[in-house]
Amino acid sequence: MARRVFVHVGLPKTGTSYLQSVFWPQRDRLRELGLLVPGRERRDHLLSSLIVREDDNVHRRGPGAAEAWQVVTAETAAHPGTALISHEFFCSASTEQFRRMVADLAPAEVHVVITAREPLGLFTSSWQESLKNRATAPLADYSRRESDDPRVTWNWRALDLGLVLERLRPVLPDERVHVIVSPGPGDPRDELWRRFATVIGIDPDAVDVADAFPNASMGVVEAELLRRVNAHLGSFQTAQERARWIRTVLADRLLVTPDAERFWPGEDRVEDARRRGDRAADLLAAGGYDVLGDPARLRVPAELPPRRRPDEVTEAELLEASVRLNAQLLGELRGRARSEAPGTPTADDADASRRTAGLRSRLRALAGGRRPGRA
Repeated sequence: MARRVFVHVGLPKTGTSYLQSVFWPQRDRLRELGLLVPGRERRDHLLSSLIVREDDNVHRRGPGAAEAWQVVTAETAAHPGTALISHEFFCSASTEQFRRMVADLAPAEVHVVITAREPLGLFTSSWQESLKNRATAPLADYSRRESDDPRVTWNWRALDLGLVLERLRPVLPDERVHVIVSPGPGDPRDELWRRFATVIGIDPDAVDVADAFPNASMGVVEAELLRRVNAHLGSFQTAQERARWIRTVLADRLLVTPDAERFWPGEDRVEDARRRGDRAADLLAAGGYDVLGDPARLRVPAELPPRRRPDEVTEAELLEASVRLNAQLLGELRGRARSEAPGTPTADDADASRRTAGLRSRLRALAGGRRPGRA
């Protein structure tokens, strides 16, 4: 039986992808160090979060998906040391679901790890992430209400550290809840990993993190462009399609720019984020939580640099970005064609042509029906 299990529950957009890009490639090394990362593959932790949160969409994820939590818990139970389970969507679980999760991992001593950052930057980053999942809500309308549905993740339900701590408090003693505050700009690149490794009892220098990577961001123009394109992508229904085409190809490969223009929401959302950050920092100061990092970094600064809002992006900027995107898509298709045997059309070629034609017409519609170069 595992003696201890650490469940890393998020929050989303707090370096979770970076940490998971450490855990999974280094699974064998971590096992040598006595730490089990259970599951058949990385996807099992996402599926487990769906099962714990009673999300029926898990049954649409293919053969074996609905058994993921059973696989993870069985493998954990058979391990004699410490185990680590990590997915940012666990944080939306209700108190009762957290309680059942802990019971499923018994008799191991369960600890919850939460990575956190100041909520204004978290709010804008999570809106971007929702766009990569085909969302269409403008930033001004995003997460206006706190959801009471554990299946909802792109919402303050998952983003507000105070709300997550409140749902956990009846389940675990405070000392078994570990909060890692996001490092600052002057900290070493691997500081988040070092803090996390300290919590789970691993020597941070015993694991190679050179290839670990954070998620990249889109600029304000590119994010607004993706939001509008999403409204025309009705055929991209499955999670696998969205991940492959919208997130990986369109967002992360084509719309991410090295000089991305950062942005803010409206002043009312800034003040809401400020209130949530102050409350979370106060909760950490008053409770008996194990906190790594400075809780003051959860507070939204009183003075913020000027930035635009997405609703201030102009149609001309969107048209220019659309033209660049068309050129990039053409380059992608040419590169793909060159990798195929010459003169041998494939079903994928036809599918790519249909998708490109559809996207081209959608981008023209986005720009008001004008072709590039016309007045």
